[in-house]
Amino acid sequence: MHALRHDILPPSGVEFATTLKLTPSTATGFSSQETGPRVLSNVVVARSNLLRIFEVWEQPRQISTLIEDERERRADVRRGTEAVEGEVEMDEGGEGWVNMGSVKATARKDPSMVTRFHFVREHTLHGTVTGMESVRIMSTYEDQLDRLLVSFKDAKIALLEWSEAAHDLVTISIHTYERAPQMVSLDSPLFKTELRADPLSRCAALSLPKDAFAILPFFQTQAELDTMEQEQNHARDVPYSPSFVLDLFNDVDARIRNVVDFVFLPGYTNPTVAVLCQSEQTWAGRLKEYRDTARLYIFTLDVMSRNYPIITAVDGLPYDSISLLPCATSLGGVIIITSNSLIYVDQAARRVALPVNGWASRVSDMPMPPADKDLELSLEGSRLVFVDEKTFFVIRRDGMIHPVEIVLDGRTVSKLVLLPVIVQTTIPAVARLLNEDLVFVGSMVGPSVLMKTAREEVPLEQSSQQATTTSILPDSMDLDDDDDDLYGDSKAVAQTTVGVASGAGATTRTRSVIHLSLCDSLPAYGPIADMTFSLAKSGERYVPELVAATGSGHLGGFTLFQRDLPTHTKRKLHVLGGARGIWSLPVRQSHRVNGLSYEKATSPFAAEIDTIIISTDANPSPGVSRIATRTAKTDVAIPTRIPGTTIGAAPFFQRTTILHVMTNAIRVLEPDGNERQIIKDMDGSLPRAKIKSCSICDPFVFILREDDSIGLFIGETERGKIRRKDMSPMGDKSSRYIAGSFFTDTIGLFDVKATETTPAAGHSDKNTSTLQAAVAAGNRSQWLVLVRPQGVMEIWSLPKLTLVFSNTALSTLENTLVDSCDPPALSLPQDPPRKPQELDVDQILIAPLGETSLVPHLFVFMRSGNMAIYEASPALPPAELPGPPPSNPRTSFLKVKFHKVMSKTFEIQRTEETEKTVLAEHKKISRIFVPFVTSPNTECTLTGVFFTGDRPCWVIGTDKGGLRVVPSGHSVVHAFTACSLWESKGDFLVYSDEGPTLLAWAPDVLLDSCLPYRSVPRSRAYSNVVFEQSASLIVAASSFQAPFASYDDDGNIVWEPDGSGVSFPLADCSTLELISPEHWVTMDGYEFAPNEFVNSLACVSLETISTETGSKDFIAVGTTISRGEDLAVKGATYIFEVVEVVSDSNWAPRRWYKLKLRVRDDAKGPVTAVCGINGYLVSSMGQKIFVRALDLDERLVGVAFLDVGIYVSSLRSLKNLLLIGDIAKSVWLVAFQEDPYKLVVLAKDVRRRCATTVDFFFTGGDLAIASEDGEGILRLFAYDPSDPESRGGQHLLCRTEFHGHKECRSTIMIARRTKDEQFIPQAKLVSGFTDGSLSTLTPVDEAVFKRLQLLQGQLTRSVQHTAGLNPKAHRIVRNDAVSKPLSKYVLDGQLLGTFQDLAISRQNEITRQIGTDRALVLRDWSSLIVPW
Repeated sequence: MHALRHDILPPSGVEFATTLKLTPSTATGFSSQETGPRVLSNVVVARSNLLRIFEVWEQPRQISTLIEDERERRADVRRGTEAVEGEVEMDEGGEGWVNMGSVKATARKDPSMVTRFHFVREHTLHGTVTGMESVRIMSTYEDQLDRLLVSFKDAKIALLEWSEAAHDLVTISIHTYERAPQMVSLDSPLFKTELRADPLSRCAALSLPKDAFAILPFFQTQAELDTMEQEQNHARDVPYSPSFVLDLFNDVDARIRNVVDFVFLPGYTNPTVAVLCQSEQTWAGRLKEYRDTARLYIFTLDVMSRNYPIITAVDGLPYDSISLLPCATSLGGVIIITSNSLIYVDQAARRVALPVNGWASRVSDMPMPPADKDLELSLEGSRLVFVDEKTFFVIRRDGMIHPVEIVLDGRTVSKLVLLPVIVQTTIPAVARLLNEDLVFVGSMVGPSVLMKTAREEVPLEQSSQQATTTSILPDSMDLDDDDDDLYGDSKAVAQTTVGVASGAGATTRTRSVIHLSLCDSLPAYGPIADMTFSLAKSGERYVPELVAATGSGHLGGFTLFQRDLPTHTKRKLHVLGGARGIWSLPVRQSHRVNGLSYEKATSPFAAEIDTIIISTDANPSPGVSRIATRTAKTDVAIPTRIPGTTIGAAPFFQRTTILHVMTNAIRVLEPDGNERQIIKDMDGSLPRAKIKSCSICDPFVFILREDDSIGLFIGETERGKIRRKDMSPMGDKSSRYIAGSFFTDTIGLFDVKATETTPAAGHSDKNTSTLQAAVAAGNRSQWLVLVRPQGVMEIWSLPKLTLVFSNTALSTLENTLVDSCDPPALSLPQDPPRKPQELDVDQILIAPLGETSLVPHLFVFMRSGNMAIYEASPALPPAELPGPPPSNPRTSFLKVKFHKVMSKTFEIQRTEETEKTVLAEHKKISRIFVPFVTSPNTECTLTGVFFTGDRPCWVIGTDKGGLRVVPSGHSVVHAFTACSLWESKGDFLVYSDEGPTLLAWAPDVLLDSCLPYRSVPRSRAYSNVVFEQSASLIVAASSFQAPFASYDDDGNIVWEPDGSGVSFPLADCSTLELISPEHWVTMDGYEFAPNEFVNSLACVSLETISTETGSKDFIAVGTTISRGEDLAVKGATYIFEVVEVVSDSNWAPRRWYKLKLRVRDDAKGPVTAVCGINGYLVSSMGQKIFVRALDLDERLVGVAFLDVGIYVSSLRSLKNLLLIGDIAKSVWLVAFQEDPYKLVVLAKDVRRRCATTVDFFFTGGDLAIASEDGEGILRLFAYDPSDPESRGGQHLLCRTEFHGHKECRSTIMIARRTKDEQFIPQAKLVSGFTDGSLSTLTPVDEAVFKRLQLLQGQLTRSVQHTAGLNPKAHRIVRNDAVSKPLSKYVLDGQLLGTFQDLAISRQNEITRQIGTDRALVLRDWSSLIVPW
């Protein structure tokens, strides 16, 4: 059986991060925009196989349009009565609390500047990232840019740099150590490599198994390079010398064994490494024999002589030492983090300890001061980061931030001072200092935050209280409900302070106070623990919604994914029509008072609100156009109807008139619909071909006729009329064009380089022909983009038509479009007329995309169904490029290039174009790009493009997610416009298969990922979630930590805390919650014992006498009861029923439900998995499987059992077949027989493998069994009794092994219905992983599979992969039982997805080599990648 494994959602969160100057804008400090922000640095983050690059921008604060509207409404507030800063802060606190110090500190800074993340690029790699570092090589001194060093799970290091030509990362080199002797051992897959770099970039080190480092030295000076060239034949352009493997045991010291962590130390002449190791391993139960077994060794690396002298050795460190943090050069030494203390060690082996709980002195004999009585901290999972030379933050695993001060006595460290918690932030995975005042905290389980620190010197008396109390807004410290305000997109900036005594020799003692404020965050939802499908309403229809239990701790909750952008319908507007087009326009109305006419003045803060809607239909012939306005009752009135079809409409003459383009005329209309001027589109007295499309950009009008001829008109503000514009600079007036549109550049990216013969650029010519153009010339530039039939794209400047950009590579959708410097091309009419070609450009548009910063993008749609989107970026003019100068008559050059950022293929159903009937015109589907600006909420304004037609989609750009193409969910959209007629900036008017509808986006939808999603924070994590179909409710098991106490047989407590700083241990516990998915309120719940937690949760159909049908859905729960390490665990099985109760009229959900416990059945072992089969309950207990029936709705009666493996991880049923997944005994296929009752083992996998999830996977008459293990290996098993290897069907045959490199926690089997509808649909598996990614396993027909498998081989060999990684090796599973890898029957969707992004010429070249067609492969691919 053949299948495709495809990721539909990338990993979420940040595991590794580094800060560097990677892109050229960080070296110059400014972005490409004229009024652009200041670029501080780059932040590169990685999680699993996803690498993302951000720029950190400092830019002016933007005021949203809704805030502007509110400002206008409150304009009558008397001057002098506005709230001052302190009053605002007091109101937010709610208790009259004002921190005047914070107010003064923020007042000194520029409050109009904010620091934000800006997305640059992302790459999905064919490898799992295990570390990232910034390095500087010799070429850094030329371009002032750092290089990126990335390490991977299979012991590889890639050196990457930014290429401005490709506008992307390119690979300098790849260094592999997978064949090193240390990697050959059987346990090497369990080892996680770590990467560290020397602060001066002299070398980098990668940890390997068996206590070894791979050392990669870098050249820093020309002298080093010359020396290396003399010693050996070394290539001059290589920035590094040969790497080598350093065996610590043999080459450094025999006592260095079991390395825990290592870091490079700053301030040394040679690279110096501190290694934390544990030569004799121990654990808590062995502390009487072995304690303080950790050791610290500091040695230097002399790369040239291969000499490694130890300069410091420290023994007797606590056994629970976790990691190292290097100190600044002025201090020297390292900070050692242990579970219970912080230890500073200097170069002289002197140790200074700071215990954080009472356990520190009990597990270690190292001398340390006593811990504070009230201090009970735990440092496991903590991250440390220095904010200055003597202060570092300890960010605990619950997000609490403790400042720690290093106190000096002379030049020697005397003590460490732990200050109280100042704020709670995200759960940390990595912490980095970006510059002097910016701290980045990355999280794998939730949002990652960027915080700013600011210091202020205040008198000691004033700050004495601030040193011991937090000065944060009181409501922000609520740990349950309002934590998201600290790391989410919150308006309130949390000001926190921490005190540091300084100025000992000064006359006035002062104290340094640190203010901590939130700048920005990267949204993330974290690992997926479990998931289920529920029903959600989008518009007028119900759609499937994937409910995933995500996050951890106080960042836990639910994340709701939908395939399409969720919307809700506001009203139906059938009276409008609009099957051929809808335009909602803001036109200023003239008012008459006492016979005088004047225009109503508008506030400078007020955004334009739409006033009229123009709609058009093709039927009845020759079409009808309507002009509609809004009446006082919010209804729509249509005062004007015009015969004929409208091609386009837009406000004109500073939004005082309407420019109306019909099939044979261009008209200027008054705001009330009366005609001011009409220009018939005639050639003398002869009629021209019909106008098929137009583009309107005040004061210019562009029309394109059906015979591919064009017309250009310009408006004259003085006369209020339009006239034809001279097009002689563009060549012969009969030239043919196939697409064109205008673009207005408001950010200053489009800049023209003029030669000496033309000192003024075309668009800034002084002799502008109209007053409107003269007004516009100061702050914006206008451009005309045209495409000629031979595929030449040209950009002309306005108002003086000057060719500034020409490119011939658009017809094949090349990855980069640069100015070819050609003169205007010839495109005279042909005889006979030219027929449309497959690779003709059908639509072209340049429009801005973005959130707080707009970037122009080029949108291209071809007749073949290919859509490509290019991002514009600044480029050097041809005269400044290396090489001979171009010789051509061109005088102006546009300093812009375009890089392809997205490709998508649409299936085109093309009808015969021989006869054009009324019916054919009615069935015609127009595919056009429609720009829009929307404000879905007060915090956000998005600029995007909507693509109409069948499979319509939104194209949206966000600050932190880049460009996203999201399906709209409609089967077809004929017309679209953003509409603010009802005074809402988030409304859209759409004519779809449901007719004309006013709709808006669902609230709180996030668009920074591949699927639109909504987060439901619950301040607690959930381990299991199911959907109860009968009541349409969610049942979820939440996960907590509760104090655990052990008791003897008489009920006496065995141990209780017997000292200060010592507390009970924590154990897992759970509660069951019944949740309404409509309002996300908890209706009811069930609390288990403090030592009992839920393993499995399922909705099962059981036989019952309480219903007419004889069956009913129940909630089955399997639990584990912990009893301490000396006693075996027990378990229990629960059966709950969801019952409806009488609701209160004040409650939000009108219908109210509760959980009713029907059965509690104790078990001798843990109940790890439950499911239903034919009306019976199947549950595991230890090493047994039981099948039980529900008797009288009050007890479970066993009917069959089976002895199975060691620990059952999952159960799945299909009819009377049962799949059993075991943590050690792999997969069993069992049949359930009812007469007589028994379980029969049909087949099982005889090899020792782990199976965390198992599922049936079938299509047509083929059945396979899919299983995943803890390492992320997908295996497909076949049950084939006719195969001799199966021993008569007793053994399951492993057909395929596919390495996913991430652990799967939950899978769902859904139906996949193809066009040729089958009686039994295909099965499709959706899997959720611990890194937050989602993937699908889709059946593939054999013919399609053969094509795609050949394509996969070609892509592996002939495409340059990021970081030089090998996609084929990435998916191979090591299996010593077979001669060659079993990777034949599963396709790699990540690799095949790169085919769609290639240029058309490259696609044709690759498909020609495998004997197939490009269009056929793209059609196969687009049919397989639908999420669900």
